[in-house]
Amino acid sequence: MPQKNSDKKVKWISHYTNNQRILLVGEGDFSFSDCLARAFGSATNMVASSLDSERTLKTKHWTSQAHLQSLWSRGCLVLHGVNVHDMDRHPTLSQMKFDVIIFNFPHAGHYPPLCEQDTKLIERHRKLLEAFLKNGREMLGEGGEVHITLRDDHPYNQWNVMGLADKLGLVLKEKVEFLQQDFPGYHNKRGGGVKSNKKFPLKECFTFKFCLAKSPANQFSKVGNDPSGIVAALDKLHFSS
Repeated sequence: MPQKNSDKKVKWISHYTNNQRILLVGEGDFSFSDCLARAFGSATNMVASSLDSERTLKTKHWTSQAHLQSLWSRGCLVLHGVNVHDMDRHPTLSQMKFDVIIFNFPHAGHYPPLCEQDTKLIERHRKLLEAFLKNGREMLGEGGEVHITLRDDHPYNQWNVMGLADKLGLVLKEKVEFLQQDFPGYHNKRGGGVKSNKKFPLKECFTFKFCLAKSPANQFSKVGNDPSGIVAALDKLHFSS
Protein backbone atom coordinates (compact mmCIF):
# COMPACT_ATOMS: atom_id res chain seq x y z
CA MET A 1 0.00 0.00 0.00
CA PRO A 2 1.43 3.43 -0.91
CA GLN A 3 2.64 5.42 2.07
CA LYS A 4 2.89 9.15 2.57
CA ASN A 5 6.47 10.20 3.23
CA SER A 6 5.46 12.72 5.88
CA ASP A 7 8.61 12.10 7.93
CA LYS A 8 10.91 12.94 5.03
CA LYS A 9 11.82 16.11 3.20
CA VAL A 10 9.09 17.02 0.74
CA LYS A 11 10.27 16.75 -2.86
CA TRP A 12 8.35 18.29 -5.74
CA ILE A 13 8.12 17.79 -9.45
CA SER A 14 5.61 20.19 -10.99
CA HIS A 15 2.42 19.78 -8.89
CA TYR A 16 3.31 16.34 -7.46
CA THR A 17 5.13 15.54 -4.24
CA ASN A 18 6.48 12.49 -2.44
CA ASN A 19 3.99 13.28 0.33
CA GLN A 20 1.03 12.31 -1.86
CA ARG A 21 -0.36 8.82 -2.29
CA ILE A 22 -0.37 8.65 -6.09
CA LEU A 23 -2.07 6.22 -8.46
CA LEU A 24 -1.20 6.35 -12.16
CA VAL A 25 -3.44 4.53 -14.62
CA GLY A 26 -3.17 3.91 -18.34
CA GLU A 27 0.62 4.08 -18.36
CA GLY A 28 2.27 3.39 -21.72
CA ASP A 29 5.97 2.68 -21.25
CA PHE A 30 5.86 3.85 -17.59
CA SER A 31 8.18 6.75 -18.35
CA PHE A 32 5.91 9.25 -16.56
CA SER A 33 5.79 7.13 -13.41
CA ASP A 34 9.56 6.68 -13.58
CA CYS A 35 10.02 10.43 -13.97
CA LEU A 36 8.12 11.04 -10.72
CA ALA A 37 9.95 8.26 -8.89
CA ARG A 38 13.36 9.60 -9.90
CA ALA A 39 12.39 13.10 -8.78
CA PHE A 40 11.20 11.80 -5.42
CA GLY A 41 14.14 9.44 -4.96
CA SER A 42 11.65 6.79 -3.84
CA ALA A 43 8.34 5.45 -5.12
CA THR A 44 6.86 3.90 -1.98
CA ASN A 45 4.06 6.48 -2.20
CA MET A 46 3.10 5.39 -5.73
CA VAL A 47 1.11 2.74 -7.56
CA ALA A 48 1.77 2.67 -11.31
CA SER A 49 -0.51 0.65 -13.56
CA SER A 50 -1.18 -0.24 -17.18
CA LEU A 51 -4.13 -1.70 -19.04
CA ASP A 52 -1.74 -4.00 -20.92
CA SER A 53 -0.33 -7.15 -19.39
CA GLU A 54 3.36 -7.28 -18.58
CA ARG A 55 3.85 -9.72 -21.45
CA THR A 56 2.11 -7.41 -23.94
CA LEU A 57 4.20 -4.46 -22.81
CA LYS A 58 7.39 -6.21 -23.88
CA THR A 59 6.29 -6.07 -27.52
CA LYS A 60 3.93 -3.08 -27.53
CA HIS A 61 6.09 -0.73 -25.45
CA TRP A 62 9.53 -2.32 -25.37
CA THR A 63 10.99 0.84 -23.87
CA SER A 64 8.99 0.07 -20.71
CA GLN A 65 11.44 -2.49 -19.37
CA ALA A 66 14.08 -0.05 -18.13
CA HIS A 67 11.41 2.15 -16.55
CA LEU A 68 9.84 -0.83 -14.78
CA GLN A 69 13.19 -1.86 -13.37
CA SER A 70 13.71 1.68 -12.11
CA LEU A 71 10.28 1.75 -10.46
CA TRP A 72 10.73 -1.63 -8.78
CA SER A 73 14.13 -0.59 -7.44
CA ARG A 74 12.52 2.46 -5.80
CA GLY A 75 9.72 0.51 -4.13
CA CYS A 76 6.84 1.29 -6.50
CA LEU A 77 3.90 -1.08 -6.62
CA VAL A 78 3.38 -1.90 -10.31
CA LEU A 79 0.14 -3.45 -11.52
CA HIS A 80 -0.88 -4.66 -14.98
CA GLY A 81 -4.31 -5.34 -16.46
CA VAL A 82 -5.91 -2.43 -14.59
CA ASN A 83 -9.02 -1.22 -16.42
CA VAL A 84 -10.47 2.16 -15.46
CA HIS A 85 -13.96 0.77 -16.05
CA ASP A 86 -13.69 -1.36 -12.91
CA MET A 87 -10.51 -0.24 -11.16
CA ASP A 88 -12.40 0.60 -7.95
CA ARG A 89 -13.15 -3.14 -7.67
CA HIS A 90 -9.60 -4.27 -8.42
CA PRO A 91 -8.55 -6.79 -5.73
CA THR A 92 -5.55 -4.68 -4.72
CA LEU A 93 -6.70 -1.13 -5.46
CA SER A 94 -10.12 -1.51 -3.84
CA GLN A 95 -8.41 -1.52 -0.44
CA MET A 96 -6.60 1.77 -1.05
CA LYS A 97 -7.30 5.49 -1.00
CA PHE A 98 -5.27 8.06 -2.92
CA ASP A 99 -4.49 11.76 -2.79
CA VAL A 100 -3.98 11.99 -6.56
CA ILE A 101 -5.10 9.68 -9.38
CA ILE A 102 -3.47 10.47 -12.74
CA PHE A 103 -4.57 9.53 -16.25
CA ASN A 104 -2.36 11.09 -18.91
CA PHE A 105 -3.68 11.33 -22.47
CA PRO A 106 -6.48 8.76 -22.20
CA HIS A 107 -7.52 7.21 -25.49
CA ALA A 108 -10.22 4.65 -26.22
CA GLY A 109 -8.24 3.06 -29.06
CA HIS A 110 -8.03 3.12 -32.82
CA TYR A 111 -10.88 1.69 -34.89
CA PRO A 112 -10.23 2.02 -38.64
CA PRO A 113 -11.75 3.56 -40.66
CA LEU A 114 -12.89 5.86 -37.84
CA CYS A 115 -10.79 8.99 -37.34
CA GLU A 116 -10.61 11.30 -34.34
CA GLN A 117 -13.29 13.63 -35.74
CA ASP A 118 -15.90 10.85 -36.03
CA THR A 119 -18.72 11.11 -33.51
CA LYS A 120 -18.64 7.36 -32.80
CA LEU A 121 -15.02 7.51 -31.72
CA ILE A 122 -15.57 10.71 -29.74
CA GLU A 123 -18.34 8.91 -27.87
CA ARG A 124 -15.96 6.07 -27.05
CA HIS A 125 -13.50 8.56 -25.62
CA ARG A 126 -16.23 10.17 -23.53
CA LYS A 127 -17.24 6.81 -22.08
CA LEU A 128 -13.62 6.13 -21.15
CA LEU A 129 -13.30 9.48 -19.39
CA GLU A 130 -16.62 8.99 -17.63
CA ALA A 131 -15.58 5.57 -16.34
CA PHE A 132 -12.29 6.94 -15.03
CA LEU A 133 -13.94 9.87 -13.29
CA LYS A 134 -16.76 7.78 -11.84
CA ASN A 135 -14.54 5.07 -10.43
CA GLY A 136 -11.66 7.36 -9.56
CA ARG A 137 -13.81 9.52 -7.27
CA GLU A 138 -14.58 6.40 -5.19
CA MET A 139 -10.86 5.87 -4.61
CA LEU A 140 -10.00 9.33 -3.33
CA GLY A 141 -8.96 10.07 0.20
CA GLU A 142 -10.05 13.25 1.95
CA GLY A 143 -9.18 16.23 -0.23
CA GLY A 144 -8.07 13.96 -3.07
CA GLU A 145 -7.96 14.88 -6.75
CA VAL A 146 -8.24 13.15 -10.11
CA HIS A 147 -5.99 14.54 -12.84
CA ILE A 148 -6.63 14.12 -16.55
CA THR A 149 -4.15 15.47 -19.07
CA LEU A 150 -5.56 16.05 -22.55
CA ARG A 151 -5.01 17.95 -25.72
CA ASP A 152 -7.49 20.80 -25.65
CA ASP A 153 -7.65 21.58 -29.36
CA HIS A 154 -10.15 20.20 -31.89
CA PRO A 155 -11.40 17.47 -31.88
CA TYR A 156 -10.16 16.53 -28.40
CA ASN A 157 -12.02 19.41 -26.79
CA GLN A 158 -15.21 17.71 -27.99
CA TRP A 159 -14.72 15.00 -25.39
CA ASN A 160 -16.35 17.37 -22.89
CA VAL A 161 -14.32 16.39 -19.83
CA MET A 162 -15.69 19.36 -17.87
CA GLY A 163 -19.30 18.37 -18.49
CA LEU A 164 -18.67 14.72 -17.64
CA ALA A 165 -17.01 15.67 -14.36
CA ASP A 166 -19.84 18.01 -13.43
CA LYS A 167 -22.44 15.26 -13.90
CA LEU A 168 -20.46 13.06 -11.53
CA GLY A 169 -20.25 15.61 -8.74
CA LEU A 170 -16.68 16.65 -9.44
CA VAL A 171 -15.57 20.26 -9.68
CA LEU A 172 -12.62 21.74 -11.51
CA LYS A 173 -10.03 22.82 -8.98
CA GLU A 174 -7.46 23.95 -11.51
CA LYS A 175 -6.59 23.72 -15.20
CA VAL A 176 -2.87 24.04 -15.85
CA GLU A 177 -0.83 23.91 -19.03
CA PHE A 178 1.02 20.64 -19.49
CA LEU A 179 4.62 21.14 -20.55
CA GLN A 180 6.55 17.98 -21.37
CA GLN A 181 9.85 19.58 -20.38
CA ASP A 182 8.57 19.76 -16.80
CA PHE A 183 8.80 15.96 -16.69
CA PRO A 184 12.31 14.93 -17.81
CA GLY A 185 12.44 11.52 -19.43
CA TYR A 186 8.69 11.31 -20.10
CA HIS A 187 7.73 10.11 -23.57
CA ASN A 188 4.06 10.01 -24.56
CA LYS A 189 3.01 6.92 -26.51
CA ARG A 190 0.31 6.26 -29.10
CA GLY A 191 -0.76 3.00 -27.51
CA GLY A 192 -2.66 1.35 -30.36
CA GLY A 193 -1.81 -0.19 -33.72
CA VAL A 194 1.55 -1.00 -35.25
CA LYS A 195 3.02 2.35 -34.14
CA SER A 196 2.15 1.83 -30.49
CA ASN A 197 5.56 2.87 -29.18
CA LYS A 198 5.68 6.05 -31.28
CA LYS A 199 4.95 9.51 -29.92
CA PHE A 200 2.07 11.73 -30.97
CA PRO A 201 2.25 15.52 -31.26
CA LEU A 202 1.54 17.44 -28.07
CA LYS A 203 -0.03 20.77 -28.93
CA GLU A 204 -2.43 22.60 -26.62
CA CYS A 205 -2.29 20.28 -23.63
CA PHE A 206 -3.66 20.86 -20.14
CA THR A 207 -4.00 18.96 -16.90
CA PHE A 208 -7.53 19.15 -15.51
CA LYS A 209 -7.58 18.73 -11.73
CA PHE A 210 -10.93 17.67 -10.31
CA CYS A 211 -12.02 17.20 -6.72
CA LEU A 212 -15.25 16.18 -5.04
CA ALA A 213 -17.85 18.91 -4.76
CA LYS A 214 -18.56 19.98 -1.19
CA SER A 215 -22.12 19.35 -0.09
CA PRO A 216 -24.22 22.26 1.22
CA ALA A 217 -24.13 20.63 4.67
CA ASN A 218 -20.34 20.75 4.68
CA GLN A 219 -20.39 24.36 3.55
CA PHE A 220 -22.59 25.44 6.49
CA SER A 221 -20.80 23.30 9.08
CA LYS A 222 -17.77 25.57 8.70
CA VAL A 223 -19.58 28.87 9.30
CA GLY A 224 -21.43 27.99 12.53
CA ASN A 225 -23.87 30.62 13.75
CA ASP A 226 -22.02 33.60 12.34
CA PRO A 227 -24.60 35.44 10.13
CA SER A 228 -21.94 36.95 7.90
CA GLY A 229 -20.45 33.51 7.34
CA ILE A 230 -23.84 32.03 6.44
CA VAL A 231 -24.48 34.82 3.94
CA ALA A 232 -21.07 34.25 2.36
CA ALA A 233 -21.74 30.52 2.11
CA LEU A 234 -25.10 31.17 0.46
CA ASP A 235 -23.48 33.50 -2.06
CA LYS A 236 -20.84 30.90 -2.86
CA LEU A 237 -23.47 28.23 -3.40
CA HIS A 238 -25.50 30.58 -5.59
CA PHE A 239 -22.63 31.41 -7.91
CA SER A 240 -21.42 27.79 -8.16
CA SER A 241 -24.82 26.38 -9.06
